[in-house]
Amino acid sequence: MNAMDTVTVSPKFQVVIPLAVRQRMKLLPGAKLQVVEFNGELRLLPLKRPSTLRGIARSIDITLVREPDRPL
Repeated sequence: MNAMDTVTVSPKFQVVIPLAVRQRMKLLPGAKLQVVEFNGELRLLPLKRPSTLRGIARSIDITLVREPDRPL
């Protein structure tokens, strides 16, 4: 993180995401972000539309050797 990626919390508890970060993350006005608290940190995770996730599992190997006691 450099000084350009630092934000200040306003009296209304608002922050402005720096332009460079918005550009790198391809954030647009109205984008939804999930706020996650993790080990004393805040993380902003962009929510993705379900349609953008289409095809992410294409490369998964679906051949599975099952134990004899584990039928389908």
